[in-house]
Amino acid sequence: LKPRGSRRPAAGPRAPMPRTTGRWLLFAAALWGLAALLQCTWRDAFAGGRPEHLARRRAVSLAAGGAPAAAVRRVLVPIAQDSEEIETACITDVLVRAGAEVTVASVEPELQVRMSRGLKIVADTLIGDCAGQEWDAIVLPGGMPGAERLADCGALTALLKEQGEARRLIAAVCASPAVVLAEHGLLDERATCYPADKFKKFVAANCQGWWDSPVVVDRKVITSQGPGTSLQFALKLVEVLYGKAKAEELAGQLLTKTVLT
Repeated sequence: LKPRGSRRPAAGPRAPMPRTTGRWLLFAAALWGLAALLQCTWRDAFAGGRPEHLARRRAVSLAAGGAPAAAVRRVLVPIAQDSEEIETACITDVLVRAGAEVTVASVEPELQVRMSRGLKIVADTLIGDCAGQEWDAIVLPGGMPGAERLADCGALTALLKEQGEARRLIAAVCASPAVVLAEHGLLDERATCYPADKFKKFVAANCQGWWDSPVVVDRKVITSQGPGTSLQFALKLVEVLYGKAKAEELAGQLLTKTVLT
C-alpha cells in the first residue's frame, strides 16, 4: 500500500490564474500599447536618457503644453571652442521647452567642446553630419574666438548659405552677427550685435545699419547683442517658430517678458 496522500491527483480543470499574475499581464499589455502609440520599441520606452534617445523624447514634447509632433521644428545650434555658454544654454533650453528638436553640432573634430569660460559641452553630432538635412532654423551663439571658428568652418558656411537661399530662418547673437553673418553676406537690411565698435562698424558696412536693440528681426534673420539679451533672443525665436502665445507662455514660466521688435 502507498502512503496516504501520495496518489497523483486526477486530471481536472486548471486552477484559476492567480489574481496578481493577471494584473501583471494587464500592466504589461498597457505598457506595450503605450510604446506602440509613441512609435518606439521596448528598448526606447525604458531607455534612461542616453543621447541616441534625446531626439525621440523631444519630439514627444518635453515641456508641458509643447507642440504636437507634427509641428516640431528642427533647429541646428553649431558650437565651437570658445563659444559663449550662457548664450548656448539659453538658446537650447528655451527652444526645447517650446517643443523644438534641437541638435547641437560641433564644428571641431571632437564632440566635446570647451566653451569660453571653461565649461565643457558634449555636442549631439559633428557639423559634417548635418549636411543634406532641412533645418527650420540655424542659430549661432557668440563668444570670441568661438565666432571666428564658426566663420572659418566650411561645412557650416555651406549650410548657412543654403539656409539663406531657401529663405529659412538664420539667427545669431553677440559677435556672430558680425563675424559670421556679415562676413558671409547673410545679413538683410538691419541687424544688431555685441556693441563693440569693431563689430558695430562691420555690421553697418554689410547691411543698411546697426540697430541698438536687444533683438532685431529682419525678414528671415534674427540678431541679438550678447549674454544678457540671449533669453529674450531665444523667446523671439520661439515666437517666430511657434507663435506669440507660446513665447508669452514660456516667458511667464521663466519669470521674464518677451521683447517688442
